[in-house]
Amino acid sequence: MVETGFYRLELAIRMQLNTTQRRALAWGLIASGIGVLLWLLAPVLTPFVVAATLAYALTPLVDRLDQRGGKYIPRVLSVALVELVFIVVVLGIALLIVPILAKELPQMREQVPVLLDGINAWLKPFLAQFGLSVSLDVASLKAFVFKYLTANAEDTLASVMSSLKLGGSVAFAVFSNVVLVPVALFYLLMDWHRFVARVLEFVPLRGRATFDSFTNEADTVLGQYLRGQLLVMGVLAVYYSAGLALFGLDLALPIGIFTGLAVFVPYVGFGLGLILALLAGLLEFSVTGGASKALLMVAVVYGLGQLLEGFFLTPRLVGKRVGLHPLAVIFALLAFGQLLGFLGVLIALPASAVLLVAIRRAQARYQGSKLYLG
Repeated sequence: MVETGFYRLELAIRMQLNTTQRRALAWGLIASGIGVLLWLLAPVLTPFVVAATLAYALTPLVDRLDQRGGKYIPRVLSVALVELVFIVVVLGIALLIVPILAKELPQMREQVPVLLDGINAWLKPFLAQFGLSVSLDVASLKAFVFKYLTANAEDTLASVMSSLKLGGSVAFAVFSNVVLVPVALFYLLMDWHRFVARVLEFVPLRGRATFDSFTNEADTVLGQYLRGQLLVMGVLAVYYSAGLALFGLDLALPIGIFTGLAVFVPYVGFGLGLILALLAGLLEFSVTGGASKALLMVAVVYGLGQLLEGFFLTPRLVGKRVGLHPLAVIFALLAFGQLLGFLGVLIALPASAVLLVAIRRAQARYQGSKLYLG
């Protein structure tokens, strides 16, 4: 009886669904299965997804170098050169934080107590106007700052390791990923077109044209966004470095470059750069210009930077036709990061481009349907 009931239900569903609906249901089930598999295997897949994301971005460079070199430059040499340059650039960007810390930590040890005294001296009469008698416990704050800013590097490193509970297995996993990503990237760059062709073999022939059109449009959207953002990042890195240098900030170059590159994450990266510049300015100008010069520097440089980015660079270099709104980018990064962790952050932008194209096509189909036209 039970089997007969299931059979009748299945028969009823088949009668109700047409071919297009069954196909959509099948693709929906496949996508759901892939999503569940990604969620379960996220820790294992992370280094491979990192390598695949980098291979997607770097393959055009390898192809261009391979074509120009012809038979005189083998592809393996082109791959090795591109990957080496990329690793050097990444290490250079990571090392930008070194001069910031090396310069600001000694200044913080010297100037933070002075700043605390100044804040306390300003805060007490200001609050007294409103009948409030509040004062900072400057002695305790100074003791706290002195304790954590005068610790040597070994104590600081030991404290960080202890707080993170970085065990041997975790350290080995981190080291393995650091080694595995370049290796996987090398093989993916070598055989990227072969891997793509193998994936296309799973697409039914009757749906190949639709699939190719969809992926080409998604690739165009993502490519326009990434290329435009890289140009915006480069221009802003030069602008912030020059603007901070005009105010005489010693750390203008590393903070300016960091701010320009960090704007890839809308608003969040800009905020981090602004905080770094403000902190550096307060520490460096505490003797010469005081807090007013630091606030003026941040207001002028970062205020004009936001206007330059929002009204000129992003509309012209990224383009409104791309359609990836900054808020959509933030939501995608947070949503995919919450679902899949670091792996989700990596696939957030490609997935957003695919979803954007899917929404556009669904909207166009809906607006051309009888349901919309009545």
